[in-house]
Amino acid sequence: MRYHFHTVDVFTDRLFGGNPLAVFPEAKGLKSKQMQSIAREFNLSETVFVFPPDNKENTRKLRIFTPAQELPFAGHPTIGTAFALASTGAVDLVEGETEIILEEGVGPVTVSVTVTDGKPVFARFTAASDPEFGPPPPAREKIAECLGLKAREVGTGDAEPMAVSCGVPFLFVPLRNSRAVAHAEANQPAWRQHLGDYWAQQIYLFSFDTRERGAQIHARMFGPEVGIVEDPATGSAASALAAYLARLERAQEGTLRWIVEQGIEMGRPSLLEVQCTVSGGKVTSAQVGGGAVMVSEGDMLVA
Repeated sequence: MRYHFHTVDVFTDRLFGGNPLAVFPEAKGLKSKQMQSIAREFNLSETVFVFPPDNKENTRKLRIFTPAQELPFAGHPTIGTAFALASTGAVDLVEGETEIILEEGVGPVTVSVTVTDGKPVFARFTAASDPEFGPPPPAREKIAECLGLKAREVGTGDAEPMAVSCGVPFLFVPLRNSRAVAHAEANQPAWRQHLGDYWAQQIYLFSFDTRERGAQIHARMFGPEVGIVEDPATGSAASALAAYLARLERAQEGTLRWIVEQGIEMGRPSLLEVQCTVSGGKVTSAQVGGGAVMVSEGDMLVA
């Protein structure tokens, strides 16, 4: 069978920036083993396979694979797939804002696509899962060893490592400065030793000093145990980061916003717009948005 695909650069407004993604818009007939093999062949952070929705009220159903495993939810595939469907005429667009609903492993995910002159220019998803805070993380020395850093580089001010999930668990690790972020490297033997049985298998490291004008967070994401050595832009982590930052700021009411820069050390600069609504000291809604660029298309023959 011949299956058509597109590649999309996500969380960027320019070609060869952001986080690349492969999307198969008509994946009906593919089995799980085949999808995993295709994702391994592309060797991108994620590859998305699109199916008709289980609920006819929704737009499409997505299955998302890293080179190593299937994920219940991921942010850049959600944004990138929405862009691909909108850009190729697979969904009807309304000037201004078009809302689509994508079924994922965590449930229906709502995506708002901004449309200008009939074309998508921005998309924002609302996390389907409320923030969940995980168990206490490993000791600072063990986290530092996983990142090839010194223990004194982990943590800054009131910010300490903390695990949070909005569908996918991440261990958020604040570092002293962007120099420490740039020097970090995933130490897989230490990773397996210290994080092998931990609730969150991926580390999102960040600092509060940035490179890009307007950004408040400088970040990287390592997930070697799920097949992602490093990710240029991580929307699922950014939604959980909003809950982390809201707790750090002791926010009680209102809407908080941040611009996150990621992928700079990889030569794939990305910008993610993150916001959350807080009521009674709890995050009631987390959203992540960004642009995307259609890059290529082709066909794959699958036996």
